[in-house]
Amino acid sequence: MALDRELVGRSYPPSAVYEVGRAKIAEFAAAVGEDSPVHRDPEAARAAGHSDVIAPPTFAIVVSLEAAMVVLDDPDVAIDYSRVVHGEQRFAHHRPIRAGDRLVATTTIDAARTVAGNDMLTARVDLATEGGEPVCTATSMLVARGE
Repeated sequence: MALDRELVGRSYPPSAVYEVGRAKIAEFAAAVGEDSPVHRDPEAARAAGHSDVIAPPTFAIVVSLEAAMVVLDDPDVAIDYSRVVHGEQRFAHHRPIRAGDRLVATTTIDAARTVAGNDMLTARVDLATEGGEPVCTATSMLVARGE
């Protein structure tokens, strides 16, 4: 079944607050092979001009992936997740994610189309601090393979 183009522009309520911790940043940095001390050592991060350790750029997926699941839980989307592959992922950082950030994610459907029998859905997750400071915009495209 083709995706409903009326879904484009649909936004979902903000997520619960995600508090970014030093340990989570260090674990993620280790997992992706990032060995810069700005991801583990507060003094090195301060020497580099940051208020605390900063996360590698792709750390945004930790917060944005869970927030984007609200789209797949939406019965109006009607996408068969068992047929989904990840088509694309982009991050636009407004500033680095840092330890101590309390982030809120707001998800919006940016595009919904069907190409050659495959449903393609693009979702944008805007990450901001509790106070509303923009931190990162994560955009992902999911492709639900046709029959």
